[in-house]
Amino acid sequence: MPPNDRANPPVSGFLNLYKPAGITSMAALRAVKRITGQRRKVGHAGTLDPLAQGVLPICFGQATRLMEQVVAGRKRYLMTVCLGAVSPTYDAEGDITPVADPSGIDLNAVRRALEPFIGVIEQTPPMYSALKVDGKRLYDLARAGREVARQPRPVAIYAIAVNALELPMLSLTVDCGKGTYLRSLAHDLGQSLGCGGYVTELTRTRCGGFDAAAGITPDDLETAGADWRQLIYPVDWALREFPPLYLNPAQAQAVRNGQAVRVGDGFSAGPFAAGEQRRAYDDNGVFLALVQLQPELMQWQPARVFNCPEPSPYAVRGA
Repeated sequence: MPPNDRANPPVSGFLNLYKPAGITSMAALRAVKRITGQRRKVGHAGTLDPLAQGVLPICFGQATRLMEQVVAGRKRYLMTVCLGAVSPTYDAEGDITPVADPSGIDLNAVRRALEPFIGVIEQTPPMYSALKVDGKRLYDLARAGREVARQPRPVAIYAIAVNALELPMLSLTVDCGKGTYLRSLAHDLGQSLGCGGYVTELTRTRCGGFDAAAGITPDDLETAGADWRQLIYPVDWALREFPPLYLNPAQAQAVRNGQAVRVGDGFSAGPFAAGEQRRAYDDNGVFLALVQLQPELMQWQPARVFNCPEPSPYAVRGA
């Protein structure tokens, strides 16, 4: 084992990082790695633009296997849009070009313009994004002065609340799903209003169950020193929405080996819904797996198996 690994034994779990504005998500991740000494199996769930701040969950060790699940969770953003101009980046980091005076726009006009953006909509990604076309990042093509056709993609926007309209500034709270570009929403809204619009401030206040109010900044992490591990959420924290199941020793060993076990054999009582998922624990409270019901076989099949060394505080019976 390398000396660095001996000094910093591997950790599994999540850090609710609050990314400051002005740095990339990768820069924030590098800071976490430097401070914690954790170099292997560390990643961030989702990406925030440099202009944006807020929740950027960091996954360590076994938790990296749930990164996709966290990314797929609902997100909430607080966004400020400047009306009356456009930007090629759809935010304040690009060159600003005036379009039209927004002074005649009122709250009713904004709310009417927002209605078509709520639901499952087709959204075109911005040129300044990390998506690839023919193997090249869109932002690299944009910086080279090239614009290419982008295919619209379905995204889910669950709700948009108007917080304030103090022209030319418009403050919104947006609840949305995976893959939604808030910069595109601001741009498209400006187009709909006929005056243009771009993002000036963006804060992700919630992501996959992680909340900004409990977020830890890189400076907070640095200040914690050797106690930084106390800031880590256990792996099964991200699966709290699923009911728990408790296994006897024979069942636990079967699940550790990736084998299915029969419904009702020592598990908490049903009724069970077809296809439902639960988090499985051994009789010591150690989190073992996310299991899924296969009703036609009357068994629970491990969907993801974990190797967590210690009992979890979320294994409390009745939780």
